[in-house]
Amino acid sequence: MFNVVIAEDDYRVAQIHEEYLAAVDEMKLVGKALNAKETLQLLEENQVDLLLLDVYMPDQLGTDLLHKIRVEHPDVDIMMITAAKEKAFLEKAIRYGVQHYLIKPITMELFKEAIDTYKKKKAVLESTSEVDQELLDRVFGQGGGKEPEKSDLPPGIDRMTLKKVKKLLEDNKEGITSEKAGEVMGASRTTARRYLEYLVGIEHATVEQVYGIVGRPERRYYAK
Repeated sequence: MFNVVIAEDDYRVAQIHEEYLAAVDEMKLVGKALNAKETLQLLEENQVDLLLLDVYMPDQLGTDLLHKIRVEHPDVDIMMITAAKEKAFLEKAIRYGVQHYLIKPITMELFKEAIDTYKKKKAVLESTSEVDQELLDRVFGQGGGKEPEKSDLPPGIDRMTLKKVKKLLEDNKEGITSEKAGEVMGASRTTARRYLEYLVGIEHATVEQVYGIVGRPERRYYAK
């Protein structure tokens, strides 16, 4: 069970986030704060695992609390949920090890995905006393857990290249051929086709046969 504090100056938004939290297993709300002073008081009086922290609060910016929280409550994990879009706030949050940064208003689906990712990372860390590169990749680079694990990838398929090809498909909504994909990737047409066909095989992409300007059939790939 994770003990959670919600720091949000708008009580209506706080109520929404409380309802979202109640729909997620293993999460227990131990308090809600309307300002920075109440936030620090709740952290002092309770054993808190996760703080859902807003930036704009009436007495102090949430990001200005980060240093004090890290010094006095180093074991508390923090997730920012805010309307603040200034890059400086994000950069400061990253420097202080914030787990996630969500822009309001957020949906139940987005909230649940962020909490689930947080729980998975905690479970991974608690499952072992030693770390290796695969574990570090899971904690820092593969939070969504939607990609196959490294050991599950077939020979000739590199994880980073696979992610680039997926991004390429997402950026080309009109579809892309293996020849064009190879040009963009700086790889051969054969290499591009291997990755594209792999994505089709795991149902992350679709393909259709089209005819080029000279009547030669070619395969065009689309993000799914």
